[in-house]
Amino acid sequence: MASGIEAVRSSAPALKRQSMPRAKRAAIVGIPAFFVLAITGSASFGLVVAALIFCALYIPAWKTLPAGKWIVPIGILLIAIFYPIYQPNLFDVLVFGNFPSVDTGVTMMIFIMMALGLNIVVGYAGLLDLGYVAFYAIGAYTVAWFASQHFSNVTLHFGSVGVAETTPGIHLSIWIILLIAGAFATIGGVLIGFPTLRLRGDYLAIVTLGFGEIMPQIANNGDNLFGHNITNGPQGINPIDPPGFGNTLHDTVGLPTDYLSSPNSTRLFYWTALLLVVLTAFCSARLRDSRLGRAWIAIREDETAAAAMGVPLMRTKTWAYAGGAFFGGVAGAYYGSFKGGTFPGDFYFNISVFILCMVILGGMGNIWGVILGAAFLSYLNQEGLANIGAWMNANGVSDFVFGKDIDVPLYTSGIFGIILVLTMLFRPEGLIPSQRRKQELHLGVQDEYLYDVEHHDEPLYDREDA
Repeated sequence: MASGIEAVRSSAPALKRQSMPRAKRAAIVGIPAFFVLAITGSASFGLVVAALIFCALYIPAWKTLPAGKWIVPIGILLIAIFYPIYQPNLFDVLVFGNFPSVDTGVTMMIFIMMALGLNIVVGYAGLLDLGYVAFYAIGAYTVAWFASQHFSNVTLHFGSVGVAETTPGIHLSIWIILLIAGAFATIGGVLIGFPTLRLRGDYLAIVTLGFGEIMPQIANNGDNLFGHNITNGPQGINPIDPPGFGNTLHDTVGLPTDYLSSPNSTRLFYWTALLLVVLTAFCSARLRDSRLGRAWIAIREDETAAAAMGVPLMRTKTWAYAGGAFFGGVAGAYYGSFKGGTFPGDFYFNISVFILCMVILGGMGNIWGVILGAAFLSYLNQEGLANIGAWMNANGVSDFVFGKDIDVPLYTSGIFGIILVLTMLFRPEGLIPSQRRKQELHLGVQDEYLYDVEHHDEPLYDREDA
């Protein structure tokens, strides 16, 4: 105890020194934003609490304290855990309106999972993958095959909930199917990776684009694939069994029998999705800091130099595809269970581009950045643009600018394109960039003459933010 107190005391000067600039930035941005929200009708007790929480998490340089690096992640995790409880009491935001509903929160969590998976391929290994939607589709159809009546000529039940024992089809536990979906997607990632391992840059992107275009065609025309109904064609496969824990665990521990019959169904889906996001982020961080993760980063920075230093390119790239595909498959399976169906319209090429935009906007290689980018774009896609359009039409902005009311979601692709262009112009490294990538973009990676090298008191980047 005494040694811990002494360590805190010794860190106090650094804490104060590094917190002052953060306090100034928070004041410059936060105070005007607070008053704008208060003046525009958002004044409430919730706004004051939100401002205090923001100051408590952002201003102090917690990393200077022993074990301080866990304070901000734990704080953000607690905010996310209790979100379904306090969400109805939150204030409205100018232009954007209400905070995301819990139902939208589930979709946001699923896209965060997929973005974190793609970040392994694009952000860590530097492999431009335009066919990531294929792994999402593999996961979604896996849960459709093993938790529905699609194969009605077979009756197999193992751990299923929410369906009668006599219901035809294969009905496995959703928790088992998540692992199966991840395994199937991993196999798909390896199969996709093998033909592309010798390609780089534009050629790699074109080949992965081809795989991404193949998947929707299989989904649409899979009702007669070699004489077998695999995907049920354009109609898709539904209904899909809900997640749950069955009567035994319900009677023993109190866990819900199945999510759909629970009065807190949406909250259960949200908390489960949040748990999957936490596990994905944890695995992503551990992979980044592992020997394999360092090999990925070496390939991203200079593939030729990495090979010269003994990094096995073929095997390392294959692991990147496999790791990213696993999380995409799990996310697809869970999303299929949440929606209660799997439909081929969910797997077009624009979904791959959408997820890639999340990674680029947030900051390639940075877990927090990818989470922020995925949450922001998925919110805009689900609710945000519709809320913006409703506000513009209600306040006469649309009539003043365009001469009529407009349906903003119709221009989703154009709006996302503008966001990306602005990001590339003003912050090409992303909203929360990897420090290594930020230095590459701003300082360059060219050789320097010895007398031009400057001394840095602090490292340009640390291992945790590579």
